[in-house]
Amino acid sequence: MPSRLAQGRCFFIFLGALVLATMAWMPSAQAVIWPKAPNLAAKAWVLLDVHSGKFISEHNADEELPPASLTKMMTLYLIFEDIKLGRLNPKDRIPVSKAAWKIGGSTMFLDPRMHPRAATLIHGIATYSGNDACIALAEHLAGTQDAFADRMNQKAAELGMKHSHFVNATGFPAEGHYSTARDMALLAAALWRDFPKQYKVFSEKSFTFKGRRQYNRNRLLWSYPGTDGVKTGHTREAGYCLVSSRQQGDTRFVSAIFGAHSDHDRASLSKALLKYGFRNFISIRPAARDLRRQVDVFEGKADSVWLVPKGPIWITVPKGYANQVHFELTYPAPLKAPLDKGEIQGTLQGVITGERGKKEIITSIPVVTAAAVKRAGWFGRTADHIKLWLK
Repeated sequence: MPSRLAQGRCFFIFLGALVLATMAWMPSAQAVIWPKAPNLAAKAWVLLDVHSGKFISEHNADEELPPASLTKMMTLYLIFEDIKLGRLNPKDRIPVSKAAWKIGGSTMFLDPRMHPRAATLIHGIATYSGNDACIALAEHLAGTQDAFADRMNQKAAELGMKHSHFVNATGFPAEGHYSTARDMALLAAALWRDFPKQYKVFSEKSFTFKGRRQYNRNRLLWSYPGTDGVKTGHTREAGYCLVSSRQQGDTRFVSAIFGAHSDHDRASLSKALLKYGFRNFISIRPAARDLRRQVDVFEGKADSVWLVPKGPIWITVPKGYANQVHFELTYPAPLKAPLDKGEIQGTLQGVITGERGKKEIITSIPVVTAAAVKRAGWFGRTADHIKLWLK
């Protein structure tokens, strides 16, 4: 029979093991947790917080792949832009060329005898994915589809789509025609930001033209309420692609899926990615007072200057941590005049402090001078030299 001493030792060993096991099991209330993203059966994907510009999850985000009919998002961007600039009236009658008539694939069944209005073709592109409508409008706006593709590439560069190149307005397979999941998410965000009224066309479930009703292929418009876009795509080379968008409260996400195995898969994978985003994150807009700092300026006619972000700031935060974010400034001190207004002079880092003071940086925001500071005269500069020496 074990002695009392041995029994006591066993008890304390058991108690210690129990405490350690309990500590290992208990989640830390203070630790910052960035929820693990789902693993999807697709060639590439991203999830983008539209307001903050942060990519929450990504896989092969910059792999250049055939985008199929996702291409039509850029075609529509340029069409919407021309309407905004007064180059195109939605009521304009658009001629249908033989090239548009013969294109094949997804079409509105246009023929050269027709002269549909531009607005009708826009609905046909967004809902039918009409290749013939794309060519008709591309030729009307740029003269030729090649010239229109040049405009597409120029706009892609302006929007920061670094890994995209377009050869046509439809997404028909062609050498040198490619894009990425990241670029298509950026394009979807730009469509929503720049053309909020026209963006509503992407949420249309069906459209009827010449007595023929066709349904939008984006299954999420039916299966995931609140989805308001954007575009499907499919070719043998591209697989099944889908760019989707949805807003919940102040948070808006765009998902982009490339190379899913089926129509059903691209919808279910997109839904899973969007649900992951809304379940685990929120977008918040910090108060202006939290995003500005007054810092000393030396050798200037003013003793200080405000450092502020260039424009409105949104950040993406894991749910449950919105009230724990604080901002820390780093800048090249000491600042010396002259300073121009709008000069980048530092960074505000959005930080969440977890257990034992461990910090997790969730965003970095460049800050600029809110006003210009002119150089002081000799006496002022000398006085500041002395101040700096004493410091």
